[in-house]
Amino acid sequence: MLFATMATLAALMATLPSTAGATTTPAPGYEQFAGCPHPGLMTIETCFRTSFTGGSLQMGNKEIPIETPFTLSGGVTPTGKYGAGPKGGLQPAKQRVPGGVVGLTGLTWLLEFFSSEALTLYAVIELAGIPSEPLSEPVSLPVKVHLINSVLGNNCYVGSNAEPIELELITGTTKPPSPNSPITGSAGSTSLTGNGVTDVTGGTYVDNSFFAPGANGCVLTLFGYPPSSLDEEIDAMSDLPSEAGSNSAILNFDTESVSAATVYP
Repeated sequence: MLFATMATLAALMATLPSTAGATTTPAPGYEQFAGCPHPGLMTIETCFRTSFTGGSLQMGNKEIPIETPFTLSGGVTPTGKYGAGPKGGLQPAKQRVPGGVVGLTGLTWLLEFFSSEALTLYAVIELAGIPSEPLSEPVSLPVKVHLINSVLGNNCYVGSNAEPIELELITGTTKPPSPNSPITGSAGSTSLTGNGVTDVTGGTYVDNSFFAPGANGCVLTLFGYPPSSLDEEIDAMSDLPSEAGSNSAILNFDTESVSAATVYP
């Protein structure tokens, strides 16, 4: 798989020339598909927008509840490849992580300097490569998890572009290695709206067969203290790296899709 950031992908798309006389703005009523590249910039057949509305991502012994919806948007080529315009990709959304910074690092002495609220930990799931298109399974979603609190520095992650968390999402039943047991997703309900949009609602993607890498770039950042790496402390407290069969992703989703010719007439 080719690993590249969505910023790089978006920048590449932005440099391509537009088709003469064609608008690159979605037609009225299809504004939610703004992340789909114009067919004049890329050979796109279908535009889509998937909203992840709930569930959880568990890596090692740490679980991130998905409480703030986030979206993956873009388009699909006739050969089933994913593409995104400058407004596409995986949109960031902060998720609150139970246990905060102290639960992540085990550094209880931080409570002598900060309130528990100041040590609140957030996680943002970011793309760490190019996903597959979400209209057929499995949906390959390479991600990294940005752990956010000023105590951890600005670049604290689980996973990276070089070593992503490789989710292979399905709506059926998984076949994980032990000690995990099979879990089952849901294809949801499909309906066709009057404006040609296919809606899938109430679906659930699952995967509990992936490897979770260790922390990287986490640096204790306190005034008056020399910066020091926290990667080992986080790995020890979180049981990371975590082998396949000890992690799980359960992602509730809704998906809208429509012909690119309808979005960009």
